[in-house]
Amino acid sequence: MNSPTPSQHSQASGGGITYAAAGVDVEAGDRAVELMKDAVKATHNASVLGGVGGFAGLFDVSRLLTYRRPLLATSTDGVGTKVAIAQAMDVHDTIGFDLVGMVVDDIVVVGAEPLYMTDYIACGKVVPERIADIVRGIAAACSVAGTALVGGETAEHPGLLGESEYDVAGAATGVVEADALLGPERVRAGDVVIAMASSGIHSNGYSLVRRVINHAGWALDRQVSELGRTLGEELLEPTKVYAADCLDLVRTLNPVLGEDLALRGFSHVTGGGLAANLARVLPKGLLATVDRSTWELPAIFKLVAELGGVPQADLERTLNLGVGMVAIVSPTAADAALARLAERGVQAWAMGTVGTDDGFSSAGASTSSAGDPDYVQGAKGVDGGAVRLVNAYA
Repeated sequence: MNSPTPSQHSQASGGGITYAAAGVDVEAGDRAVELMKDAVKATHNASVLGGVGGFAGLFDVSRLLTYRRPLLATSTDGVGTKVAIAQAMDVHDTIGFDLVGMVVDDIVVVGAEPLYMTDYIACGKVVPERIADIVRGIAAACSVAGTALVGGETAEHPGLLGESEYDVAGAATGVVEADALLGPERVRAGDVVIAMASSGIHSNGYSLVRRVINHAGWALDRQVSELGRTLGEELLEPTKVYAADCLDLVRTLNPVLGEDLALRGFSHVTGGGLAANLARVLPKGLLATVDRSTWELPAIFKLVAELGGVPQADLERTLNLGVGMVAIVSPTAADAALARLAERGVQAWAMGTVGTDDGFSSAGASTSSAGDPDYVQGAKGVDGGAVRLVNAYA
């Protein structure tokens, strides 16, 4: 796990060029593995076979024999340009939460339990302590999600990446019983849309955020009274990992499987913002009306808007604006959902309802909605339902 390809370590006799001379240090990779392996092992459960360092991670799936029709769910993602903030601040033990959150919380959208995950780190130079910090963060987030970290790789790319540069990516696999699968086909008119608060910007929109900060000439170590800490500390706030809370909500609201489950589905608010991601999990012909007045924009989003003069429509299709995950539930289950989330310490509130889309026909959304920045129908290749944002933020 997380070791560069084996290489010669010094100039060969006769002055030949070695792998080490080309910039790859296998001993550094080995030291990184030693520093990280205890954190990785801490994510393992009885289903994980073997230890750190194998060519492949092994996971015992014999439990799937108890499923009537198990469906495997998979997702892969990265952290994006937020890694530039971590590198500038030389803080690397939180970026793992961003990676894990982006991956496993996509899987729970369909009600699947994320079983195991692998990671990939590309860097210009292996600094053992830095690589170990990254992986420790990934492992800590996997523990929060209840997901085993079963493998990974670190690739040293001298000449392609600078010595202090790196990028991270990961993939995970989960499982869900077929008749427990959540999604658009379960959503009904009258359902309630519940918001779960984000911990900050999470891992999407940092190209916009970094452009705004650079344009304003603000340094990452600048103390910002509205934030109560430095700008860099705020921008590096780890993504909230919702997987365990979402799966608990599934078990609470859907104890008996069937056609009319009380918890209809989730939407993970990532790139594209709230409306576009919510529209992906609604069926054609239905419209979710989201009331902005049900929450106040967190300070960091107000700051980005003010510093960059960013139009509200652009903010809304780029950043999560304080909502990181959404649950869609039957109206009779809304109070129970909110109570359960509160018990688990998740800030949540009802922010809207689902109804029929009066502008929808068999030919698609009506032209009356064309050009309306508050109305979104069809996003990220999914020709599904629609979302309309109403009122002003509190």
